[in-house]
Formats: sequence, structure tokens, C-alpha cells
Amino acid sequence: METSLPQARPLAVTRHGWLRRITLANAAMLLVVVATGATVRLTASGLGCESWPGCRDRYRLPEKDYHSFVEFSNRMVAGITILVTLLAMVAAVRSRLPRWAKALAAGTFVGTLAQAPLGALTVHYDLNPWLVMAHFALSILVLTLGVLLALEAWEVRRPPVPRAVRLGGLVVGAACAVLVVTGMLATAAGPHPGSVAVRRLGSFEPAVWLHVRATAVFGLSFAALLVWLSRRRSAHLRPALVLLGLLAVQMAIGEVQYRNELPWWLVLGHVTVAATVWAATVVLVAGLWRPTTIVR
Repeated sequence: METSLPQARPLAVTRHGWLRRITLANAAMLLVVVATGATVRLTASGLGCESWPGCRDRYRLPEKDYHSFVEFSNRMVAGITILVTLLAMVAAVRSRLPRWAKALAAGTFVGTLAQAPLGALTVHYDLNPWLVMAHFALSILVLTLGVLLALEAWEVRRPPVPRAVRLGGLVVGAACAVLVVTGMLATAAGPHPGSVAVRRLGSFEPAVWLHVRATAVFGLSFAALLVWLSRRRSAHLRPALVLLGLLAVQMAIGEVQYRNELPWWLVLGHVTVAATVWAATVVLVAGLWRPTTIVR
């Protein structure tokens, strides 16, 4: 017994460190796969591989074609992401995390795994815009779960704030969710992927009109929260400033892409930063509801 106890503690620390690393890698890969999926959409490579999981009926790997390589590369990244989410789920189940956190890990894996058949359906129905949007929306959902899991694994907690501020954080989160949805609508109605064979979702101008107004609502609610945190010199101010910086980048990219007829690589940057903004918003809002002590 005297020799086993000293060995047990380092083993527990090692497992805890592994859990932290794998959940962080999990969240990072869920963000990366959003970017690679958007690359497929914006380069008109969604039909680069006509079959699934192989690229051609008689070939497992893609032929020497740009679109095929883009599409198949995204599938490879998605496969790695599924593996990482599986490892994160196993690590979470074997850890001392609460049940709800283990459920988050399981949901992240199942949601990421579900992307494979959803992607196959999207290809089968020639990139139906509603299926493309569902593909992206599921990516955002599992990204949310992955970020929350990482926060719990890293035990990220900050000083408590009044209930009104926490509710204000929920308003910011809801406004950001609407911003993401209207952004999806604008992208689906835009000129990309550049192929007349792929249907657009409505008209571009009305979609942008909705997106701009959603941006205003999010900006006002976030500004109010930021002012309160700044005046109180709250510990929550740091993640809020990180989010502010990401928003500045996002708005700059959005303005430049709109004035330059939406080049696909700028739209890709816009989509990727949008997913990062959402992840940062989840960190900020979740932090408001994860105090070091319980507040009523």
C-alpha cells in the first residue's frame, strides 16, 4: 500500500493532463473542419468526388483533379476529427468529469460522426442548399459542445457576476447564434460555389440585409455587456476583449469582401473567423455561468 499510493497520484495527474490536451485538440479540430468544409463549398468542389467514401466508383483515391483533391482532403480532415472526438469521449468517460460533461463528449463524437452520412446525402442530392446549411449548422453545434467540454476539462471558472449580467450574456449568445444563421443564409444565396449547376438559396441582397441587422443587434448587446465588465474591471473582461478583437477582424473582412465582389478566399476567411467568433462567444457566455462560487 505504501508503494502504490505514490504511484497513483502521478498516474491521475497524467490522465488529467491527457484529458486537457485531447479536449483542446478536439475543439481545435472541430474548428479546422469548419474551414476545410467551407473551402469545399466556396471552390465549387462539393461534387469533386461523385461517390462516397471513395472519390470515384472504381477508385478509392481522387484522380488528378483540383476539385477532387479539395473534396477528398476535407474528408480526410473529417476522418481525423472523428478519431479525435472518439479519443476525447473515451478520455472523458474514463475521467472524473461530471455526467453532463461526459454526455457532451458523447454528443460531440456522435454529432461529428453524423457528418459523414449527411455529407453523403449532400453529394447525392447535388449540394442541395438546405443540406449544405444543415451540414454547417451541425458543425457549429458540435463545435459548441467541444468548447464546453474543453472548458470543463480545464476547469475554467471566474468570479461570479449578478444574475442580470448572466442573462445579458445569454442575450449576447442568442444574438450571435442569429448572426451565424443569417450568415449561412447570405453565403448560401451568394455567388459561390461558382457553378450554375448548384442551386442558390434565395436572393443575395435580402440575405445580406438580414445579416447586417443581426450584426447590429449583436453589436449593441455585446457593447452593453463589455461596458459593464470594463467599468467593474471584471475578470470576464479578458475573454470579452478577445471576442472584440475577433469581431473587428470579422467586420473588416466582411466589408472588404463585399466591396470586392466576394472573392472566395475572403469569404473563406469570413466563414472561418465567424466560427471562431462563435467559439469565443461560447467561452465568454459559459464563463458568466460558471462562477467560482454559486450566486443566486
